[in-house]
Amino acid sequence: MAAPDHTTPTDPDEIRAEAKGTAPVPLSVLDLVTVGAGRTASDALRTSVTLSRLAEDRGFHRYWVAEHHSMPGVASTSPAVILAHLAAHTTRIRLGSGGVMLPNHAPLVIAEQFGTLEAMAPGRIDLGLGRAPGTDGPTAAALRRTDRLNEGADDFPQQLAELTRFLDDDFPDGHPYARIHAVPGPIQATSPGGVQSPHRPPVWLLGSSGFSARLAGVLGLPFAFAHHFSAQNTVPALDLYRESFQPSAVLDSPYALIGVSALATDDEKEARRQIMAAALNMVRLRTGRPGLVPTPEEAEAYEFSPMEREFVDSWNANVIHGTADEVRSGLDDLQKRTGADELMLTSNAHSGDVRLRSYELIADAYQLPTIGRPQV
Repeated sequence: MAAPDHTTPTDPDEIRAEAKGTAPVPLSVLDLVTVGAGRTASDALRTSVTLSRLAEDRGFHRYWVAEHHSMPGVASTSPAVILAHLAAHTTRIRLGSGGVMLPNHAPLVIAEQFGTLEAMAPGRIDLGLGRAPGTDGPTAAALRRTDRLNEGADDFPQQLAELTRFLDDDFPDGHPYARIHAVPGPIQATSPGGVQSPHRPPVWLLGSSGFSARLAGVLGLPFAFAHHFSAQNTVPALDLYRESFQPSAVLDSPYALIGVSALATDDEKEARRQIMAAALNMVRLRTGRPGLVPTPEEAEAYEFSPMEREFVDSWNANVIHGTADEVRSGLDDLQKRTGADELMLTSNAHSGDVRLRSYELIADAYQLPTIGRPQV
């Protein structure tokens, strides 16, 4: 089956963005929907709604939600569900997955979910894809209904190709899936009286190593690198992406964003208190004791072992934190060092109010405009 003649490649304008205010590149938001001790998932999701509206009003370009599983302190297990909720509360900001872990799902299911999101918020949806499980091995096995986890990662290019075929509805004649269509999707435009949106969610590849960097380059796709937990690999991965890049119908030149852990507070000491709580949460996660994000007071009272202290120091070295001016300076330096085309900021803290304040301070530091909310 040939590609329907109404199908158009992703508009590069839905990928590239312009910097606002005095920011060196566009600024965006990565939300892990963190749940603090004494708080509920409902509290965390309400914070996400408030944060998405703040991000939209202050000129952040896109707002992504990450897929994680079996982590009490992270409520973003179902990005598509959360994005549908956020779409109902925003009007302009781009919404997307940062990312959906493709090996955890059937490609047809993802195509249907994101086709539905595109129908809800036309021209505002990004589909970021990763090949990691976003969880531990046993949970990944439960999600995938198989213990052969490496097979899922190894099959990632084939899964990506299948997903893209479903999004474009262009399986060739004779393919077993030629008569299967992701709905909402292009097939609706070929039905009698059918009219279909020209938009199709742009596909991004996410990574924390060189595999997805090279694949994104070869396919001419935009690339998002997880600097916030793999900082030592950032520059090599971005170099590999740019060296491997081949122009495509999607992009004529590379476009790479990096996820950055950043927390701004009114006082530098308070920033230190807050990131120590997030670091304790990571210590527990890395040692098989995942839980809710602890309070700063709990972190202050915790006695870190020498090995834990070494991990915390290493982890916090990659968190840009402090006053708004200090965070702005750190972000500027990071952008210059990496050449990233976009910075996607994630602020991890126990309190939703602290996270909201961080984005407000960063927006003010870069003189991002306050954009009026349209009348409904």
